Amino acid sequence: MQKVMNIIKPEYIVNKKGSKKAVILSLKEYENILELIEDLEDANDLLRAEREATSFIPYNKFRKSWLKD
Repeated sequence: MQKVMNIIKPEYIVNKKGSKKAVILSLKEYENILELIEDLEDANDLLRAEREATSFIPYNKFRKSWLKD
């Protein structure tokens, strides 16, 4: 997480009391955050699939059956 914070340079909108109310990011920073979230979701999906899998089919066998249909 620290690596992300080193890359992102947010600006803040504050209220009259000085409390932070919103964040301004560059478009590139925003896109990088979205990409990171997608990567984390993919990694989470893969871990879940590995945990829930009851059996695996070797890739070559799967490919042959997929190409037949």
